[in-house]
Amino acid sequence: MQCEQLFARCGVILANRLKERAAITLSHSFCRRQDERILNPFTTVRRLQTRKPNDKSAQKCTDGPSAINEVASFFRKNARNARGIAVFNITTGLAIWCSEAMTLALVAFMAWRHNVRNKTYFYWGMGFLLSGVGFAMVALRGQIPDILSIEIGNAIALCGQSAWVVGYLALDRRKVEWWALLPPLVWLAGVFLPWVNDDYTNRVILYNLASATGATALAMAVCTAAPRNEGSRSKLGAIFVIQSLLCFGTAMAMAIIGPTEAEAANFAGAAAMATGFLLTLACALTCLVIMERSEKHLRMLSLTDSLTGVLNRRGLFGRFDAIQESAFQNNRQVAVLLFDLDHFKRVNDRFGHQAGDIVLTVFARMARQFVPAGAFGRMGGEEFAAFATVADQTEAEALAELIRAEFCRVPVSTGDAIIPATVSTGVALASAIEANRDKLVSAADRALYAAKAAGRNCTVIFGEAEAAAPPPPEPDQTSGELVPTLDDQIHALRRVGSLS
Repeated sequence: MQCEQLFARCGVILANRLKERAAITLSHSFCRRQDERILNPFTTVRRLQTRKPNDKSAQKCTDGPSAINEVASFFRKNARNARGIAVFNITTGLAIWCSEAMTLALVAFMAWRHNVRNKTYFYWGMGFLLSGVGFAMVALRGQIPDILSIEIGNAIALCGQSAWVVGYLALDRRKVEWWALLPPLVWLAGVFLPWVNDDYTNRVILYNLASATGATALAMAVCTAAPRNEGSRSKLGAIFVIQSLLCFGTAMAMAIIGPTEAEAANFAGAAAMATGFLLTLACALTCLVIMERSEKHLRMLSLTDSLTGVLNRRGLFGRFDAIQESAFQNNRQVAVLLFDLDHFKRVNDRFGHQAGDIVLTVFARMARQFVPAGAFGRMGGEEFAAFATVADQTEAEALAELIRAEFCRVPVSTGDAIIPATVSTGVALASAIEANRDKLVSAADRALYAAKAAGRNCTVIFGEAEAAAPPPPEPDQTSGELVPTLDDQIHALRRVGSLS
């Protein structure tokens, strides 16, 4: 009998405890009414009416059967009521988000440590860190002062959006814009107004407006400098635009409808769930954008000469079809120019390989400026090539001679020595329809061989007929047309002037 009474008393205590803990939790980030026992700005807790511990009906349950019946009745009643009630634990939700934000912040900081020069991951990590800290302060509603939980906590969370904006700007190596700070500024500018600070619905509207501002800033940072070939960035910008419209539409709907506090909490809860879903998609697309940029960077490295920064042989040959198409559309000819630095081995032997690298870099930087509409690259060693569209043979001669004369005009300075470097040039021409890359390169190579045989530091050009002819079994040192150098032309003009 004593065991039954003890069991009955335990049943009564259990029933009272269960009834006291039964609650419906509604979420929102701004409700601060003390009489509702809010745990955080995102939570409004309304407890069910429960029996007091000294209730007479509870005191009657002293015997075993009556106590057991009371417990069973309580469970049946609450089971029926629970069928139509959705219980959401906002504290658990905030804890999950804070842990996820801190984890993502740690991952971003580790990526930043791997490449310290890239500030993008640092700013993104700071964004997740601020978001986690801000929502942690929101979750401590009721345990810390209200100004820390509501005003400052939400401001810190919105600063996370600003950090994300700066991260997307740093992704394109752009400077920080003033509008990146708008989300927390909008919140701080309005939350201290009396008619906003003291009204739950107005705080909901203000936060949605600040969040819409942040989403708009993110869309601007993503789309304003997006390359045309990065489709994922357009999709990412569209997600931020949708998020901005969602938050702005929620704020406008609440301003027009004028909902009660419970209805405003429902508005905020729906907007928060939709925003979380969009943020998940945004994170996935951001990873895709980073992957595309990495692939683009690796592709560029595979097509670029690491020493001079111009195209390598593979990258240069890949541009020939585009040059040929441009020449065909504009009714022009295709010219291939081969350059070979004269006595480059002597430069390396006398001044060192580092000085030779400087000579190669100076020539590549100078020659690339004269072929803006074409393609210029390094074939290997001290040999370079250019693909260009020209009107006729005269324009091809002028282009080749201009590059040769400009390079040998000023000696190359390596800091310790002055190197008088020169270059020989071979040119081959063909019409846009008949242009063949391999044949033109072979003809330009024969012209370059003839230029070296003619004494170096000169230009030899093969016209359409010579370029189309098959290469001879033995190189002909007298083939091609030796182009008079600019010095020769100036000297000839002076002699004509003196004779006249």
